[in-house]
Amino acid sequence: MTKVSALAQNIIGSEIIKLAGEVNEKIKAGEKIYNLTIGDFNPKEFPIPIELKQAIIIAYENDQTNYPAADGMLELRQAVSNLLLKRGNLDYKPDEILIAGGARPVIYSIFRALVDKNDNVLFATPSWNNNHYTYLNDAKPIVIEAKPENNFMPSAADIKPHISNLSLIALCSPQNPTGTVFTKEGLEAICDLILEENKKRGADKKPVYLMYDQIYWALTFGNIKHYDPVSLRPEMKNYTVFVDGISKSLAATGVRVGWSMGPKFVIDKMKAILTHVGAWAPKAEQMASATYLTNLEDYDKFLTDQKEKINARLTAIYKGFEQLKQKGYKVNAIAPQAAIYLTVQFSLHGLITENGLTLNSTKDITKYLLDEAKLAIVPFYAFGTDENSDWYRISVGTCKLAEIPAMMDNLDKALVKLK
Repeated sequence: MTKVSALAQNIIGSEIIKLAGEVNEKIKAGEKIYNLTIGDFNPKEFPIPIELKQAIIIAYENDQTNYPAADGMLELRQAVSNLLLKRGNLDYKPDEILIAGGARPVIYSIFRALVDKNDNVLFATPSWNNNHYTYLNDAKPIVIEAKPENNFMPSAADIKPHISNLSLIALCSPQNPTGTVFTKEGLEAICDLILEENKKRGADKKPVYLMYDQIYWALTFGNIKHYDPVSLRPEMKNYTVFVDGISKSLAATGVRVGWSMGPKFVIDKMKAILTHVGAWAPKAEQMASATYLTNLEDYDKFLTDQKEKINARLTAIYKGFEQLKQKGYKVNAIAPQAAIYLTVQFSLHGLITENGLTLNSTKDITKYLLDEAKLAIVPFYAFGTDENSDWYRISVGTCKLAEIPAMMDNLDKALVKLK
């Protein structure tokens, strides 16, 4: 057997990618599949802003193709600083901001900068990839399974029993995979818990830090408001490192421009780490993003349209689930709040198909939905919950609004067959 490192030998692949493989095989075979698995955008449905696209082309025409600055181009850090202040009420100077090639290098560098081997990292499930980053850092996961009655957002009461032993708390709002957000009171309580713990630790001990992933913060709907730790509790600025970028707000997942902001001494260490990894955003894309974000009127106009398009899809599917529920099917959904995700429930365990097969597991249910309803969605166990959780993520970034009625009709016809 070919030998590799222990880390490589034991790393776990993405459950979503495994599911996507089966879905793609069906599509290749000519089946019409409603593929709502990937947290990405179909550029034909959700193109990036035309002004950003043109600015990228111009940047390449101007030969902006050499190495960018290690912490990101100053022009972009200045533009991000202004964006955060004007639209997020967050005051971070350019030297407190780090640009990277999307959110993933940011998260990796946060873990590497703040977490030592065998340190405890707390996160809730369902959540995106915290388990993998904890593993890559040789740290110990402290996992909370969040509850549907709390919209799958962790609470201070969940965290409190563990707080004295933690190095890092990883939170995300709006949340992937649930599309739900922290309430003001819920996040305030967590901040107060962190501040109290760090006061106990004093200056001689490493504090408990908060990684706050707000990559979807611009995508909230209706009366839903996004809250962040630093705006609620200014003292949290000493302990909070943000994950942010244009990937989701501007449908620019492939443009690879993300950033972090936090205490300067932490940002400096993250910069040093990424210098050796080389996970920079391309210089042309950085310069183009700086140009685009300088004009917040264009940004606001794009976001208004973007949110309308996303919310139309989420709301249509949510209403469809409400109608199915009224018909007596064992389904449920949480009303859309933010991001590009809808949380839905299929309580189908133990039901029997027309062919006499019993749906004994969530994997059986997932396969049935794919085979009979032609609906591909991601079970929450792919995000760390119990394997028999009957909750799922629906992602609408590749969804065509006109196809939703037919999709819901397919689902109705598949559910009626179960006994």
